[in-house]
Amino acid sequence: MARQTAPAKRRADASAGRRIPVDKFSARRIELAEAALETLAELGYARTSLREIAQKSVFTHGVLHYYFTDKIDLICCSVRHYKAKCVTRYDEVIAASRSRDELLNGFLEKLEEGMRVEAQMHRLWYDLRSQALFEEAFRDDVKTIDKTLEDMMWRVASRFADFQGQQPKLSPSAVYALFDGLFQIYLLKHLSNDRGAIRDFLSEVRRLLPLVA
Repeated sequence: MARQTAPAKRRADASAGRRIPVDKFSARRIELAEAALETLAELGYARTSLREIAQKSVFTHGVLHYYFTDKIDLICCSVRHYKAKCVTRYDEVIAASRSRDELLNGFLEKLEEGMRVEAQMHRLWYDLRSQALFEEAFRDDVKTIDKTLEDMMWRVASRFADFQGQQPKLSPSAVYALFDGLFQIYLLKHLSNDRGAIRDFLSEVRRLLPLVA
């Protein structure tokens, strides 16, 4: 029988209830992941280690290492949790909108807020997705997050088209690729201190959404 690594054994013990009940273990992981997000977003994948995160937080290196196998485990957990919260914001806009204009304006408002207030968090996501091209350990999480975001964008496009009794003109993957590509392009401009980046991005989205939905 293969010998378990220490972190794997700790997780097995937790899951079996011999140390920490699994729901409390998962909740603690999320708490730690949220606390680490600021440091992760600031430094990115290459410059981040569990020890570095510990030095910039109230948690010790030992605590982080107990709940996470390594920095890949921590980064994936952090980004997965952050993106899950992002999705709910757009679902709230979809649920509250009673017309195409309301949906478009609400969507633009959330996009602007995301780029203006949480640019570093989105930068971390694109860093993680790029690393997945090289690090197999990232791929399952990245594919899962990407699918969640694709589904979210499809709900926006479908609802927008539904107001006129139509269906989106493109596939879910194509719709997502268009808007995600625009977001990444203008995020880079915004991070490069282009003062018109957010304004131009929103103008592009305002023109694009009616063309695809």
